[in-house]
Amino acid sequence: MTAERQSPLPNGDLSRVTVSINGRKFRMSCEQGQEAYLLRLASDLDQRIGHLRSDFGEIGNTRLTVMAALTISDELVEMSDRLRVLERELAALRDARVAAADHARVTQGAVAAALNSAAERIEGISRRLNRTRPPDEGTQPVSAKGSRGAAAEDRTGKAAPSMVAAGRSND
Repeated sequence: MTAERQSPLPNGDLSRVTVSINGRKFRMSCEQGQEAYLLRLASDLDQRIGHLRSDFGEIGNTRLTVMAALTISDELVEMSDRLRVLERELAALRDARVAAADHARVTQGAVAAALNSAAERIEGISRRLNRTRPPDEGTQPVSAKGSRGAAAEDRTGKAAPSMVAAGRSND
């Protein structure tokens, strides 16, 4: 198989390529830059015809060429069918992705609302506990003078005798 680039064709955008298929040479035209691709296609067809010749023997060039063309057509139809199936699967996956994203947004909103509600409930409980919390039992009330001395007041506001003033110290 050979590629010969000859003078551009009259429209100026095409090149000529000579390919060899099944032992015969064919001159083809293609867009400039597509010569290698055309050679690859011709090589593929030539190999298919060669495989069919080895499988079926000499059954005539026309028949071998038709069989190769039918093999290629079969592959094309099969690939088209597979492509359609994959396109449907892709569309279903896109739809599932959109649905999952929507579900994630709804779930995220619900979780945020639940966390906000829980935080508000915790704050409410904390406020109620702070309002009803009794003073610590281990501390003594502070006197009006700010010391825990002789004239300390109890919770009712009455002066309580000091333990030190009564002569009883816990020391």
